[in-house]
Amino acid sequence: MKRIDELAQEVEMLRDRLSRLSQASLRINDSLDLETVLQDVLDSASLLTAARYGVITTLHESGQPENFLSSGLSMEERMRLWELPEGWEFFDYLSKLQQPLRLKDFHSHVRAQGLPEFHTPMPIDLPVSFLSAPIRHRGKSVGHVFLAEKECKREFTTEDEETLVMFASQAALVIANARRYQDEQRARASLETLIDTSPVGVVVFDAKTGAPVSINREAVRLFEALCEPGTVPEQLLEIVTVRRADGREISLQEFSLSQAFRAGEIVRVEEITISVPDGRSITTLINATPIRSQQEDSVDSFVVTLQDLTSLEETERLRAEFLATMSHELRVPLASIKGSAATVLRAPSTVDPAEMIQFFRIIDQQADHMSGLITDLLDVARIETGTLSVAPEPADVADLVDRARNTFLSAGGKNNLHIDLPPDLPMVMADKLRIAQVLANLLSNASKHSPELSVIRVSAARAGIHVAGTVADEGIGLSADRLPHLFRKFSHNRDDARPPGTASSGLGLAICKGIVETLGGRIWADSDGPGLGTRFTFTLPAVAETGYAAPAQPVPAHRSPTGRDRTRILVVDDDPNALRYIRDALSKSGFEPVVTADPQEALRLLEEKNPQLVLLDLMLPGSSGIDLMNDILSIATLPVIFLSAYSQEDVIAKAFDMGAVDYVVKPFSKTELAARIRAALRKHETAPPSIPYRRGDLTVDHAARSVTVAGRPLRLTAMEFRLLAELSANAGRTLTYNHLLQRVWGLRNNGDLRPLRTTVKSLRRNLGDDAANPQYIFTEPRIGYRMAQSEESEQPSP
Repeated sequence: MKRIDELAQEVEMLRDRLSRLSQASLRINDSLDLETVLQDVLDSASLLTAARYGVITTLHESGQPENFLSSGLSMEERMRLWELPEGWEFFDYLSKLQQPLRLKDFHSHVRAQGLPEFHTPMPIDLPVSFLSAPIRHRGKSVGHVFLAEKECKREFTTEDEETLVMFASQAALVIANARRYQDEQRARASLETLIDTSPVGVVVFDAKTGAPVSINREAVRLFEALCEPGTVPEQLLEIVTVRRADGREISLQEFSLSQAFRAGEIVRVEEITISVPDGRSITTLINATPIRSQQEDSVDSFVVTLQDLTSLEETERLRAEFLATMSHELRVPLASIKGSAATVLRAPSTVDPAEMIQFFRIIDQQADHMSGLITDLLDVARIETGTLSVAPEPADVADLVDRARNTFLSAGGKNNLHIDLPPDLPMVMADKLRIAQVLANLLSNASKHSPELSVIRVSAARAGIHVAGTVADEGIGLSADRLPHLFRKFSHNRDDARPPGTASSGLGLAICKGIVETLGGRIWADSDGPGLGTRFTFTLPAVAETGYAAPAQPVPAHRSPTGRDRTRILVVDDDPNALRYIRDALSKSGFEPVVTADPQEALRLLEEKNPQLVLLDLMLPGSSGIDLMNDILSIATLPVIFLSAYSQEDVIAKAFDMGAVDYVVKPFSKTELAARIRAALRKHETAPPSIPYRRGDLTVDHAARSVTVAGRPLRLTAMEFRLLAELSANAGRTLTYNHLLQRVWGLRNNGDLRPLRTTVKSLRRNLGDDAANPQYIFTEPRIGYRMAQSEESEQPSP
């Protein structure tokens, strides 16, 4: 009878445990939000085992920690627990356990395993009972649940362990589903953002009703040109007429879209004209694809893409106008040369020698003029193909301006030049002849569009890591809508105001843009309006004044069979067309591209190929470019440039905050990409000290990328190590806020010192350095930070 009662009690206990497990399973299935699911899993595990404290960690597919949530801890205690120096080693040990772990005395086990003494940030009585279990899904580790201090100071039991293991197996599936849902939501959001920001109009129609289901920003812009005030693009469907490439006209008043869609016609790259009754129209290049139902062979929806041909038509018009202009510009000097030569040939032998010399002078001048026009054409072709040759070297700004001034005056320039150059300007990295060409073009352009004898002002100023030069005139000025088109090829943006008979190819500003961008700078124009003059400003990289000594050319990672040094660039992009375009651009610019679409393969290539720079797409399959950049920077210190169709400020700011040196928005030219790469290499190609930095207990080995304090290795984040490396490599010197923001984060000093101060605080905590009485990192108020000289450098020479 007693045995029956015991069995009945055991059955009741099992029922109770299964009931609690069932309730916990239902609770964690209430949401698909990953963080909510993880917190519910942890809270339920603590409740099932009567644990006072709990922590759950999850692992990324790469094996790196991804999420860290706690139960029973305050926010401050949770942060302190995560930031404990010994916490990394402890969690690394626990995350490798494949079986559950149940301990009567947690601290005794830690000491027995030879791990550092673990100082818990929350009040806890010794000994501390402990229970953990792995969370596995399909044989792969997803994360771990850690529980501590069972209530009433009891030990965790075998039943607690069995319960936690069973619950962890159920939680693994829920976590996997939440992750899949999160990935799908991210992919959907990314796709929606990509479609909405696409330069091509996209409209999705319901096949049954013909009503638009989705319409992106570019499609709205296209149709707004046809809308009457107060109407919306959707109302156009009732009144528009579509003229197809074969001449057929379809009025949507008589033939509805739903009828057209039921036919399921596929349209590929067809030029159509969409018009409204009042005569307004737009011409577009259209693609249309039916989306069929999986259950039955019927059309559910229809996707239509529209590319506005207005810009292409405008480009063709400008091209034709340019060809006509160039033909005229070449005929004028050719006619002068032909006429002068014919006159000399037919002249009697008694012609005055002075008159003969005058004819030869005309021939010489006009030949030079033709040569200049042809040189402009060749320069534009080289810029377009990315083969424009430049030889950047340190140059004095005053010398560059003086060269351009002499060229301008010797060519007959009559304007008064007012030059304002600060005496403390740094040198710039520039091709002297090419930049003299840029300045001469800008001065000539200012002169053509300004009153004779008016003042043209030339100035320069420091702009972060660049020097900005400005040429300002008092001429005709420009309206705001014309400024974006100034640097386009084939465009005479201001030539409508030039004096009659003045020759111009219309390529000068396009050439200036190509030269400046090839040298790693930018050029732009601004004006206060018509009649108020125009200012042209361009930037050039300043020669580094402090920090590592950068070589004039990047250290080669590979030598080609021809003997030419080529810099190796790793490219990660899941778009095959983009990969081909970038690979071609890098090869033509003299780099050695290493390309992949797989983020995991990128880490292997990083170690095998040893690239000097990485180009990353922001959106990658299975992960984000920022996550991959963090993995890359934990392995090697090298510049990372993001390539993306996204241009939102918050995305760009996050990329820079996490360690990117540049961000290029697609689409971009091959010339711009090569220039950005060269600029990044000049800033980041450094020669780290060969001798480790030693001060007290601290040792920083730059070559091995290791840091130890009293012989104990420290695990620093990528940004913490880069900051410590920069400070220790320049030990004994105060590095300004601006210098550190640029060298470590690649940021210009915009007054926001939070990234720097946060990292210094974290670094001091890891080093055990007291800000009030520092041993290693010293603060120079309102200036920057410094480290004391290495002990080796303080010892007297023998």
